[in-house]
Amino acid sequence: MKTVSTPYSIWLVLCVTFFYACSSTKNLPPGDALYTGAKINFKDNAISGKKKRALRSTLVSLTRPVPNTKFLGLRIKLSVYNTFAHAKRFPGKWLRDRFGQPPVLLSAVNLDHNVQVLQNYLINKGYFNAKVAGDTTVKGKKATADYNSRTSDQYHIQKVAFRGDTSVVNRTVQETMPKTLLKTNNPFDLDVITAERQRIDNYLKENGFYFFSPEYILVKADTTVGNNKVDLFVTVKPTTPTEAQKAFRIKDVWIYTGFNLEPGQMDTSKADVKYYKGYYVVDRRNIYKPKLFQQSMAFDPGDLYNRTDHNASISRLINMNIFKFVKNRFEVVPNADSAQLNAYYYLTRLPKKSLRAELNGNTKSNNLTGSNISISWRNRNALRGGELFTIKASAGFEVQYSGQFQGYNTLRYGLEPSFSFPRFLVPFFNFNTKGGFLPRTTIKLGYDVLQRQKLYTMNSFRASYGYTWKESIQKEHELNPISINYVQPINVTPEYNDSALKNPTLLKAIEKQFILGSDYTYTYTNVLTYKPTNGFYFSGGIDLSGNVAGAVTGANIRKQDTAKIFGAQFSEYTRLQSDFRYYRKVGQNSVFANRIMVGIGIPYGNSNQLPYIKQFFSGGNNSIRAFRSRSVGPGTYEAPKDSGLLSEQPGDLKLELNTELRFPLAGIVQGAVFVDAGNVWLFNADSTKPGAQFTSKFMSQLAAGAGVGIRFDLSFLVLRLDLAFPIRKPWLEPGKRWVLNQVDFGSSQWRSDNLVFNLAIGYPF
Repeated sequence: MKTVSTPYSIWLVLCVTFFYACSSTKNLPPGDALYTGAKINFKDNAISGKKKRALRSTLVSLTRPVPNTKFLGLRIKLSVYNTFAHAKRFPGKWLRDRFGQPPVLLSAVNLDHNVQVLQNYLINKGYFNAKVAGDTTVKGKKATADYNSRTSDQYHIQKVAFRGDTSVVNRTVQETMPKTLLKTNNPFDLDVITAERQRIDNYLKENGFYFFSPEYILVKADTTVGNNKVDLFVTVKPTTPTEAQKAFRIKDVWIYTGFNLEPGQMDTSKADVKYYKGYYVVDRRNIYKPKLFQQSMAFDPGDLYNRTDHNASISRLINMNIFKFVKNRFEVVPNADSAQLNAYYYLTRLPKKSLRAELNGNTKSNNLTGSNISISWRNRNALRGGELFTIKASAGFEVQYSGQFQGYNTLRYGLEPSFSFPRFLVPFFNFNTKGGFLPRTTIKLGYDVLQRQKLYTMNSFRASYGYTWKESIQKEHELNPISINYVQPINVTPEYNDSALKNPTLLKAIEKQFILGSDYTYTYTNVLTYKPTNGFYFSGGIDLSGNVAGAVTGANIRKQDTAKIFGAQFSEYTRLQSDFRYYRKVGQNSVFANRIMVGIGIPYGNSNQLPYIKQFFSGGNNSIRAFRSRSVGPGTYEAPKDSGLLSEQPGDLKLELNTELRFPLAGIVQGAVFVDAGNVWLFNADSTKPGAQFTSKFMSQLAAGAGVGIRFDLSFLVLRLDLAFPIRKPWLEPGKRWVLNQVDFGSSQWRSDNLVFNLAIGYPF
């Protein structure tokens, strides 16, 4: 391979730099210059250090126009534009319009406007004596805007007082003083004052003042106290309208269930109304039980108006998924003895029945490619109480298009009916939740068939009865008091049985499983978007099976004393799982994402291991991406290479750690670099899998991998491509498990043995 000497490399860099420098000033109008940005100069010592740097950065960002963007110090987009400035055909015109950026000219700079913006900003931040002057500097064909600022000392808050008469609104405002955002000794800041007015308005809205607005709060500033101090006085404006000073209560609640949005079709008459526990329901076609709205409304007649219940009522009606639109208004009750509002809700129905089909494709790191189709039929408001009855049928296949196991394709199909009620169904109890989300009780049944050609066929039955409810948009609970799974093989080929003689793990995949238990999951997240942000996500749960049956029968598998129900041995275990993710925004559009997953399964009584469908796995698209799907572990155990079939390696315990830096590349294309580590272990020793049991040396048994990825963010989905390789292999001898020194991208054999390509939909975490 030919190398380039250092002097030639330097000349190459200089030539490229010169090319970009020259191309950035091409095609400028005569007498104009390329605007390269603003400079802020402080002409006094009122500000110093870190505060000055932060203020300078903010002031520069306020100036307009914004100069041409740079990448590694070069205006590449501008150079692309200039290169194809006169192109009239494809591809030049397309490259210019898609990747180019026209030059930002000095003539576009309005100095007087920028000076006024900068001066106003400084005054709003407490620099009441600030003066800003602007000028331009032109050097050749490039120009900058220079702004000289004299700020003087910043004013700080000396005293905060809430004043006003003895009216209800003023007394309520004064109640908020202990939580004021205006703190003594803090700098004067108009943004904080604006936030304080909004805070007071929010409090008033929660206490009946429906017509109040932040603009009715007056904050007077007295700057005559001296020593660069300011006193602030908070009060209600004397010109505040009378209605805005009243605390309103809810009188009547009217609900129109068949509201038509088409012009001329709006029926708001009060004929044929049904009165139910304080609510007036207009339902001429008798489609809904009035109890539905009494359960879903957050307002009760006679309540003091508050915005939380206002928004919660709308949210609960929308979340029932039986209404297409929900509209609401409040109206002052005329000639009332006190301040009262009538509430009106107008509901537009969704079609009662619908049919939906979904088709998707998938590919896995073990060369399996497939597709799945599901068809679901829905009956909304099935029993006139907001219930949702669904029947879902699905079928799919996976084909192994390369590798030594071609022809071992997978076919699965199943049927799942479910009934969902927008309330808790608990025998002998009647209670509800607060907030904007209705609780749901869901009953599910399911039957599935999994057929792996040339290997085996399994069928499974499942049933569950459970509840889902949200405290808020961040906190969600799911409790299934009854969760039943029954899995059994109906056809196992001789080839599979022969392979199981060499690798007993294969028998685990086809064993009969009977799970009779309960589970609970709690989820919290303050990350509600995939955009770069700071926050975290936590999901934790517990899954129990067979504990009551085990206590009754006294089963003990260690004493060869097992018990059965309906002829099947039931599983007995406790399973705990947690998933914690932390996201840290770094830069404008980059994020540092981290995840820790811990799973602990403890089999006892009637079981020696967790049932296969409840065990943990490691490796694959959303796990340790440097290893094939479900191939890591357990512990230091390595499946025999002559087992004849590609096997999965389950465990009763799991630890996984992932870290990933995500950053933008161009447009919808994002990049990532990542490191994954983890493993699974068995709770009890297994003579057929030496090194698989969990011990105190588990940290030295972690597998690890690293890689890079590209993601195409199409808004409605994210297409992810990751390329990874192992850096630690736990099945090797101690002291030899780190394999970084063996990385050799130039070796085709190393690439074949170690590089793992992952194609997936969505982020891994």
